[in-house]
Amino acid sequence: MSRVRSSKFEGVDKKVGTQKQPGPSTWLSWLLPLVIFLLTVVAFFPVLQNGFVNWDDDRNLIENPNYRGLGWTQLRWMFTTFHMTLYRPLTWVTLGFDYVLWGMNPFGYHLTSLLLHAANAVLFYFVSFRLLASAQRASASREFALQVAAGFSAFIFAFHPLRVEPVAWASARNDVLSGLFFLGTFLCYLRASAIPQGDHARLGWMIAAVIIYGLSLLSKASSMTLPIVLLVLDVYPLKRLGGGPEKWFGPDARRVWWEKVPFVLLAVGAGAIALLAKHRAIYSFEELGVLPRLAQGVFGLAFYLWKTVIPQGLSPLYQLSTQPHPWDSSFLLSGVVVLGTSIGLFAARHRWPAGLASWVCYVVILSPVLGFAQSGPQIVADRYTYLSCLAWAILAGAGLLYCCQLWVSGYTRSRIFVLVSGLAVAMLSVFGVLTWKQTRVWRDSERLWRHALSVERRSSYAHNSLGNALFDRGEVGEAIEHYREALEINPVYARAHNNLGNALFVRGELREAVEHFRQAVGIEPGYAKAHHNLGVALAKRGEFEEAIEHFREAVRSDPGYGKARYNLGVALARRGELEEAIEHFRQVVLIEPGSADAHESLGRALALQGKRDEAAKHLEQAVRILKSSPASR
Repeated sequence: MSRVRSSKFEGVDKKVGTQKQPGPSTWLSWLLPLVIFLLTVVAFFPVLQNGFVNWDDDRNLIENPNYRGLGWTQLRWMFTTFHMTLYRPLTWVTLGFDYVLWGMNPFGYHLTSLLLHAANAVLFYFVSFRLLASAQRASASREFALQVAAGFSAFIFAFHPLRVEPVAWASARNDVLSGLFFLGTFLCYLRASAIPQGDHARLGWMIAAVIIYGLSLLSKASSMTLPIVLLVLDVYPLKRLGGGPEKWFGPDARRVWWEKVPFVLLAVGAGAIALLAKHRAIYSFEELGVLPRLAQGVFGLAFYLWKTVIPQGLSPLYQLSTQPHPWDSSFLLSGVVVLGTSIGLFAARHRWPAGLASWVCYVVILSPVLGFAQSGPQIVADRYTYLSCLAWAILAGAGLLYCCQLWVSGYTRSRIFVLVSGLAVAMLSVFGVLTWKQTRVWRDSERLWRHALSVERRSSYAHNSLGNALFDRGEVGEAIEHYREALEINPVYARAHNNLGNALFVRGELREAVEHFRQAVGIEPGYAKAHHNLGVALAKRGEFEEAIEHFREAVRSDPGYGKARYNLGVALARRGELEEAIEHFRQVVLIEPGSADAHESLGRALALQGKRDEAAKHLEQAVRILKSSPASR
């Protein structure tokens, strides 16, 4: 048996300090990536029937004309905007490309995201192959087993239900696009690390890695942790660092450290821009203290591990409590899991270095989204696992490779190997079925939020969002019920107060509507939409003076809010202040050039001032817009 072990397990080159890096070169190397791509498309196929949802798609796509096209105006906006507190110009470019091809048809947007995810699965296959080859020190004679193991890793990554959110949600395009360049950077870096120092090819691959990494950061800034991950890979499995002080800081090691400088510079720049974009949205320490942030981070590390193993009860929103208590049992149990895992893997680092390396990569990649710079209503989110759980998929492939090696070497019986292989296929099948079902959850807004409430009934955000979906469908009564439910859970939820006020206004219940609008602006003084709605309700009651004050406040909070400017102009014109009214109408025409009402109101106001020629132009433009609208056909 020892003879078999020697001949079968060892694939280290006899030259000191070098290691064979087998590249997939057989027929399987071409067939398997194609199968991975096609089966990934099949698993996520229902996503192509989905529409946009009122979970940021409304503000990013439906109500946002700025990204629509690839002209200079759109590109300038894409590379300068912090829309929705994010800087992601390349993501906007791909969405602009979708608009050029598909207009506002959701099919095209979902198709692009799906194809990007399928491409990521293929890239991950090649990354996994090279990492497994480095860790196992496998020779070309083990290439078939490596390919099967890398394929298994890729399928785990591609099929897992946690991947559904970034693929099925149009507004999460940045995750799959950033993932494409993130994996591309890995692949180039691994190719470079396998080439001897001084070789021009090595420099070329390293330059390519830096450039592609820059593209990843322009898609989503959270990939800024990649330089640390590369250092972890240099320790294990590449073994370019570690093994004593001379290995960490000797001449060869210094080259490894210097290689990271371009990556670090890009990461620091991206991090600074990300903070600049998000600084107004990040919770203050008065809103969320240090201990709750630490508790949230620990909870996230345990939560994603659990959902990776048992992907049940997935939701578009796991809402952060308005008053999180760090000593709650869920946080304490998470702390025990995280601490125990960290200690156990550190203690086993010599016998099983892959475990500690995977854990460190997992923690590092997740660190920007663990809540230390919290923004948004979520405590955790499925999309945050897109890159962070790559390590677990590789470990799964390594486990299959180990079983395969034991079987080939005669250490385990064929029946056991067949059982393990059957379990692997069964797991992939279960993941595929769960993923197929989860993609259908994202079909439309109502289905999405009803599912979220089936997972967590006491989610004020989900009740409010479901109310919005029902209101848009004309089901005002049921919408009001969900708005009231949201406020029962969170009485200081400004959005729900505003939306409830809006629904009550539609039903003609002005007195209660005004009360809720007042509560909304009291809770959130800079809430432009609530100020505008309060102004409309007050004007409806004939209280024009106070209505004008709230229209002004709405415009002050959001200068680009065309509807608020228009109503302010109408109210001012009614009060006889034509000069100021005309200025606001002019602004509305610039903001919304397709608004017939704005052109007509501007024309009428100009006519009252005796500016008949200019007035005629705007009135004619209003007629042209009305004639070209679908309602006039």
